[in-house]
Amino acid sequence: MSNTNLHTLQQSAIELLKQLISTPSFSKEEDKTADILKSFLEKHGVPVKNVQYNVYARNAHYDENKPTILLNSHHDTVKPNKNYTLDPFTPIEKDGKLFGLGSNDAGGPLVSLIATFLHFYNRNDLKYNLVLAASAEEEISGKDGIELVLPHIGKIDCAIVGEPTQMQMAVAERGLMVLDCVAHGKAGHAARNEGENSIYKAIKDIEWFQSYQFPKVSDLLGPVKMSVTVIETDNKQHNVVPAHTKFVVDTRVNELYSFEDILEVIHKNVQCEVMPRSTRLRSTSIALDHPLIKSGVSLGRTYYGSPTTSDKALMPFQALKMGPGDSARSHTADEFIYVEEVKEGIALYVKLLEGIL
Repeated sequence: MSNTNLHTLQQSAIELLKQLISTPSFSKEEDKTADILKSFLEKHGVPVKNVQYNVYARNAHYDENKPTILLNSHHDTVKPNKNYTLDPFTPIEKDGKLFGLGSNDAGGPLVSLIATFLHFYNRNDLKYNLVLAASAEEEISGKDGIELVLPHIGKIDCAIVGEPTQMQMAVAERGLMVLDCVAHGKAGHAARNEGENSIYKAIKDIEWFQSYQFPKVSDLLGPVKMSVTVIETDNKQHNVVPAHTKFVVDTRVNELYSFEDILEVIHKNVQCEVMPRSTRLRSTSIALDHPLIKSGVSLGRTYYGSPTTSDKALMPFQALKMGPGDSARSHTADEFIYVEEVKEGIALYVKLLEGIL
């Protein structure tokens, strides 16, 4: 890759990021940024397809007989933190930082992957196909995001998911399963010691959730974590023994367990009714001997397990989470990304793929 070509890609990516920052794109409201992305790619000679607010494209010499790598990141954002001191929709470049909502999560990774895709777009000697997908609804794990577009893309063998990881390699990711639990008792008058207090039943189960340790501990993600985060009864009066006590358990699962494994253990140990809200956001991992990981290691990248979820959880194939920026800045007031992080991200993505293409 020539220095001229690299510089051009970097500058166009930064200008695109500024456009995206200037355009509100809350989850389920990404129509305008979808149009910006489509227009940008078409100006670079890339045919683009839409599935609702998801935008995707294939490399020029796409060959169904070759394996395919997906380059994916999202263009939706959360709503601005109430503590913003800057206009979240005005891209401000100062002291090497580019401020603005979505600059770090995940505008920087997205435009870096787009620039990388353009770098390889016309190559006719690639061992892999490349498919670019800018997806919607990632911030709310919505069903009209990456899950909606994947069936339209065709077979994918592996993916790079652009999220702010300081360009280190998140090779595993915790799954998230939210459990709605209900302890059942019998209503009665508190003064007469009537009924069967569902709170006391719930307390026993809550203590189990607090103390139980699943035996398999991941080298990358550590133990399974269960946290009771909400508790309520159906009572409105102080003198009534509650018939039902509801509580919520936030369950973070390492890659050594399936959700079914976790639920089986829970059902054997608690008396309350347990209902998972969803089993979509599963724990994931990519093999450490995968060509992408080997290429990253050769570039001096480290690997780790990520405690946060992303669209990686919704992909039924191996995926590497990696991108410029820092996860600690995501969803914060006056969010920013360093301009040099975007430039370095493009260069490293290109080198990572050159190691296997």
